[in-house]
Amino acid sequence: MNSYLPLGKISFGMGDRFGHQGKAQLRACVQAMELGAEVIPVWNKSNREHGFIGTEPASLRAEADAAVKALGWKKSYHVDADHIRLETVDRFIAPSDFFTIDVADTIGKPADAARVKAFVDRHPELTGKIAIPHLDQPIDISRAEIGRVAGKFLLAVQDAGRIYRHIAQAKGEANFITEVSMDETDSPQTPHELLIILAALADEQIPLQTIAPKFTGRFNKGVDYAGDVQQFEKEFNEDLAVIAFAIRKYGLPPSLKLSVHSGSDKFSIYEPIRRALKKFNAGVHLKTAGTTWLEELIGLAEAGGDGLEIAREIYAFAIEHVDEFCAPYAAVIDIDKSKLPTALTVNHWNSRQFVSALRHDQENPLFNPSFRQLLHVSFKVAAKKGDRYLNALKKHETIIARNVTENLFERHIRPLLLAETAKIARQEKPRLEAVTA
Repeated sequence: MNSYLPLGKISFGMGDRFGHQGKAQLRACVQAMELGAEVIPVWNKSNREHGFIGTEPASLRAEADAAVKALGWKKSYHVDADHIRLETVDRFIAPSDFFTIDVADTIGKPADAARVKAFVDRHPELTGKIAIPHLDQPIDISRAEIGRVAGKFLLAVQDAGRIYRHIAQAKGEANFITEVSMDETDSPQTPHELLIILAALADEQIPLQTIAPKFTGRFNKGVDYAGDVQQFEKEFNEDLAVIAFAIRKYGLPPSLKLSVHSGSDKFSIYEPIRRALKKFNAGVHLKTAGTTWLEELIGLAEAGGDGLEIAREIYAFAIEHVDEFCAPYAAVIDIDKSKLPTALTVNHWNSRQFVSALRHDQENPLFNPSFRQLLHVSFKVAAKKGDRYLNALKKHETIIARNVTENLFERHIRPLLLAETAKIARQEKPRLEAVTA
């Protein structure tokens, strides 16, 4: 297997649309470190997001480097070229050291029949019954089934190989981390499908360190997991078992782990993930994506005055263009339009009402998941405000930064990695609220 840049056991993908919250995000990792949990920060931004905001990939590297220097962070950190393709990767090569290879366009497209046959012939070990530790029963794969799975995924794997080699030729094999995104498909991969995919990725000599498979349920933007939690836990454990087996069988990097895309705010599955990681002594890469942008809006609204005014304006424009903004994200949002307040209503909200509707506090009766999801996909409204929005971020930096750090640490890192302190925090919350009331 090719050489590669190592990735820490637990890593968080942290999106920052406007490039102002790097220090606040890293501060959450510092707090985790102080409590004994090492979380490696990975700042990520996609080509589409750079296009919407009008930024260049080098700006994300500058933000990450500046945050690390300001906080004296001594552990590793990375900059992710998120969801890149061959036609978009070149502008990311110099500033990035983590590449999320997106092969959604080729998953399901039939591979060349001769190449499928060659793959099946090359892997006789996949035929028949295979006992994998921690799976309830052996998987049993026929030659025809290997051919079917290869027919669905082989072209995408070969696509990933081409992109990987393009990056490696320009950057050097040992200078970056590779993730392959396989979650843009119609149904969750079964254990035998994932094993076949990993065998094919090993054939491509990709030193894979994270893979994002499709899980059951919906991973909607900025809200909790929607689906059968028990089924998710079963699939997550099965995937970990298959990965551990494939690492030994095909010489994949021992640090290979699962990546959970749109992993922010999926509170109901954090405990099952934590249990599985402990059981397998495994790591995970959790992408929190655009949740930081929502914390900026919360901070602006909480600040009142011009901050609240901007937050109201952004919502007014978003509700006016709701269909346009939602269309590109239809697969990852569930918005009940009847639950969306009118712009006129929101224009009369005070700071508390706006924050209560937007902040992901499921115990707050004013929390509105539809309101939150619409604003999640409406960040380009803020981008159109240009300096007015950016200057507001600077003016209200203290309150925004507090919200960003608290969100990442208290709602994500703590429940996922620090179960006992999370329990104590939940117990203390009512007492603290009573004291400060």
